[in-house]
Amino acid sequence: MPNLEIERKWLIARPDPAILAAQPGAAASEIVQTYLTAPDGVSRRVRARTAGGITTYTRTTKHRIDAMTADEDEAVIPADEYTALLRDADPACRPIAKTRWCIPHAGQTLEIDLYPFWDKQAVLEIELPAPDAPVEPPGWLTVLCEVTGDRAYSNHSLARRIPDEIA
Repeated sequence: MPNLEIERKWLIARPDPAILAAQPGAAASEIVQTYLTAPDGVSRRVRARTAGGITTYTRTTKHRIDAMTADEDEAVIPADEYTALLRDADPACRPIAKTRWCIPHAGQTLEIDLYPFWDKQAVLEIELPAPDAPVEPPGWLTVLCEVTGDRAYSNHSLARRIPDEIA
């Protein structure tokens, strides 16, 4: 049975981290993800995520189904497996570093990614239980445009080429 990831994504004006930290339930983590070699239509990555001084390593494989949906296989792995998988890094991709803020909002979780290569914009992702689930980004964020399905803003694409800021 597939493990479906359904999400929508927006470019937003880069919020002040102090505003993010002030939101109830907000939690930040530092993430470095490295894409691995994979056949066409498949995305493989490893991720090191540090929060509260603890680093967790994961391995993820995604098969894109449509613009909003992917079949995702993700597992926590030990540090030595993470290090071994790094040897299979895709030479066409750079590792992506970001600060991710997870903030509860209206029964969903906002995932706001702040990247070091953009000064004016960031990415907001919201995972949904179904493609037609209602979603409303909070008014304290400035939405620039929706980029759900725009592959230029997938992390895998950002690892290859960083689009200019639009903010």
